[in-house]
Amino acid sequence: MPNKMQDKKEMQQFVDGFRQSAPYINAFRGRTFVIVFGGEVVADEQFATLTHDIALLNSLGIRLILVHGARPQIEQRLKARNISFEYIDGRRITDDTALACVKEASGTVRLEIEALLSMGLANSPMAGARIRVTSGNFVTARPLGIRDGVDHLHTGEVRRIDHEAINQQLNDGAIVLLSPTGYSPTGEIFNLTALEVATATCTAVKADKMICLVDGKGLMDSSKRLLRQLTLNDAEKVLNSKRKLPAEIIEPFTAAVQACRYGAPRAHLINRHTDGALLQELFTRDGVGTLITSDDYEGIRAATIDDVGGILALIEPQESTGLLVRRSRENIEVEISDFIVVERDGMIIACAALHPFCDEAAGELACLVVHSDYQGMGYGDSLLNAIERSASAQTLSLLFTLTTRATHWFRERGFITTEIKSLPVKRRELYNCQRNSKVLLKQLVR
Repeated sequence: MPNKMQDKKEMQQFVDGFRQSAPYINAFRGRTFVIVFGGEVVADEQFATLTHDIALLNSLGIRLILVHGARPQIEQRLKARNISFEYIDGRRITDDTALACVKEASGTVRLEIEALLSMGLANSPMAGARIRVTSGNFVTARPLGIRDGVDHLHTGEVRRIDHEAINQQLNDGAIVLLSPTGYSPTGEIFNLTALEVATATCTAVKADKMICLVDGKGLMDSSKRLLRQLTLNDAEKVLNSKRKLPAEIIEPFTAAVQACRYGAPRAHLINRHTDGALLQELFTRDGVGTLITSDDYEGIRAATIDDVGGILALIEPQESTGLLVRRSRENIEVEISDFIVVERDGMIIACAALHPFCDEAAGELACLVVHSDYQGMGYGDSLLNAIERSASAQTLSLLFTLTTRATHWFRERGFITTEIKSLPVKRRELYNCQRNSKVLLKQLVR
């Protein structure tokens, strides 16, 4: 009996997890992700498992660009030849001998990745996958040149990414694999960094995500707790502060910030040592790494009729406890143009509505709800700011709200408690005396 109960519990956990991942599967189909990892990842014994997860993403219709590094493989070859090497600001000085090691190591790593992604053995996770991997001269580079009196020789920087050729391969269903090398129009080869190639590629192809596999859990706060999410603005503040970041995080974190700064909506830092971390980050609500979003008002948009179901599911727990007045589907459908929502990976996690009373230049802030899993992360403030901007755009000078339990939250944000008679006449007529809601008012500055 205990075994049967345990089996039933595990099966239910599987079903629940699969159902929770379904919205993400739907949202990510057709999206472009750039995944960057160092040569350490390729050398790790867990890399075969990672390639299985990458193959799964490909099978779900996600357009994948993989950017690999090869630093440890290059250094291994240099040491084997008793050749010294020098780094300046994180970039290797690449002379002729070092370039030969770069070409050899990059080629070997690329072939190893292609081989693993080509596996199709029966009874393996990639059985029958038939994944096509393509690589080529997609990266045009130029020499880094002489800096501070130091000639970097064959070390280069990205000049251009052939986004049209890459998109053609992605449209054909192939995984694009990029190495940390680039080519000049004159036929030279330059040693690049994987992170630079990844960020430049994100910008060129207008990728939806850049995912960095890193050593460590991700970005930690001063109490050594994982920072699960930062806006681009907050991430840049961390970079510009005097705070000392771990050496293994600083470069990928800087690259992630740069990717968001130049157009990628999101960037992720994920612990490469955690089995299944890629899947956990993408297909669970909170993930396991650090997410950087390029928009302070991440995912806020006007609601559409297709969002009615998501709004109903979001507000139902609040209605059942009496925090909100019950709203029918028909009511929300009629008022859907008044709603804004926060969408995260295809899921409605917060909403608010602005009901205007134009004759009295006033607006009602209604149905401000944030999912319990996302409270305390600033979404309420973002929604309030968006509502205030919308009210001002409609030349409304007053914003009011009715609440039974959130009085202090609104007062901390500039609302003052007022009387029922301060409500617009039409809204006053609908006031429910049994709920005895507090009325709060805020003067909007235009």
